Amino acid sequence: MANAQESELHYVFDDALPDRGRTISVAPGVLWLRMRLPFALDHINLWLLRDHEDTPAGRREGWAIVDCGIDNDDTRAAWEQVFADELQGLPVLRVICTHMHPDHIGLAHWLTARWNCRLWISATDWNAARVASTAIGDAHSGHGAADFYARHGMNDPVALAKVRERSNYYATMVKQVPAQYRRLMHGMRLRIGDHDWQCIAGYGHAPEHIALFCPALNVLISGDMVLPRISTNISVYDIEPEANPLPLYLESIAAMRSLPADACVLPSHGKPFTGLHRRIDQLLTHHEDRCTEVLQACAGTPLSAAELLPVMFKRELDMHQTTFALGESVAHVHALQSQGRLRPLDGDDGVLRFETI
Repeated sequence: MANAQESELHYVFDDALPDRGRTISVAPGVLWLRMRLPFALDHINLWLLRDHEDTPAGRREGWAIVDCGIDNDDTRAAWEQVFADELQGLPVLRVICTHMHPDHIGLAHWLTARWNCRLWISATDWNAARVASTAIGDAHSGHGAADFYARHGMNDPVALAKVRERSNYYATMVKQVPAQYRRLMHGMRLRIGDHDWQCIAGYGHAPEHIALFCPALNVLISGDMVLPRISTNISVYDIEPEANPLPLYLESIAAMRSLPADACVLPSHGKPFTGLHRRIDQLLTHHEDRCTEVLQACAGTPLSAAELLPVMFKRELDMHQTTFALGESVAHVHALQSQGRLRPLDGDDGVLRFETI
């Protein structure tokens, strides 16, 4: 995001970041922590919410965890430090996952087993996570993914071989998914501690992403739906090759304009900020601009989604980023195709290209 756009937002805690295994209080009963990720996007924000539950022995005080980090030794060690130093001697009562992506659900099985508590997540994302963690291949690995990328113009044999060789990329970060869960649904009011949190379903990024808004605190845990510095990845994958997720995402974030403009937004990546409505406008404009660029590029010569990568992404991409970027490129051409603004053309080389109508 350009500096001019970022200056339109306000970072609530300026440049402050929680140290590894430590927290920063962002609202009454709401703590912010960060875990490392082994990617260019090198962190995820996680949240602790003060909670309690009624038991036959009386009220039990504790915490709710929102999102988990990926399953690796570093993340487990950071959590152990949090347990030792940040929970005030209280237990974890439940684990809430905004959605099924590995950095959000990866350690849910370990956390729920560690504290003998339940996972709360949408039914769609729980099922998607269970399938992805046990399947032979996933959306980023195996022959199906490689064939899908090749169909959309990826022609680097080394890159395609790496995709084929990965048996299940998802399962390396989500080794197990809890066998039981509590279902979160859009519009549901979730009582966490002394406050009600409204469940807001969002689509396009994950099957059924759940953000959480607390009116009493004026706090939105936005997950990956609204991020302050980068745009949320909206991709098409080989398991649903004709998907059209971009309109779903744009409709989902536009609906968040019903929330207060001055809400404190707690995103999964980046820093807590205010300026929700302005950020939504920026994201809507961002995708409109990308669609305009695609239409202009395809006006002279039909192009594949892979050939559109330099048009949509002005920076150098590593292998991990390229697969996400290609999925996002396909999402934009599918959106424009559904609007009758692009038409698909089958090439003699088996590559699908698109031209502007």
